[in-house]
Amino acid sequence: MSVSGPILIVEDDKDDQFITLEALRELGVNNQVLFFENGPQVIQYFSSTTEQAFLILCDVNLPLMNGIELRDYIDSSPELKKKAIPFVYFTTSGSAVMVNEAYKGSIQGYFQKPQNYGELKGRLSSIIEYWKSCLHPNTFR
Repeated sequence: MSVSGPILIVEDDKDDQFITLEALRELGVNNQVLFFENGPQVIQYFSSTTEQAFLILCDVNLPLMNGIELRDYIDSSPELKKKAIPFVYFTTSGSAVMVNEAYKGSIQGYFQKPQNYGELKGRLSSIIEYWKSCLHPNTFR
């Protein structure tokens, strides 16, 4: 994990993409933000770059490959798993069934997106600050 690396946001809703980007910019987050609308796009990105991402914020409900399937794919790939990029769900889906399903895999958090913009900014701030201060295997590379 490189704290200056890009933040990968896997979100198929354009309005949510816009609001999330606005919130990150208002928070003063200077990382490049890359948007992907589905899991296969993320996999393609990883196959075409050597850049070390800072964080993955992923919706659960996605076309082609949902967020849980994407995380499972990353975990099953030794090369991608070795990148040790924090994988955090940031989604409107907050059901007990979905949370339990997500935690069957190795994830670093599950956050429900608040409807209130101020709360959304606060939640994003907490996630970003936590991972910026957290020691991680890639901290030492």
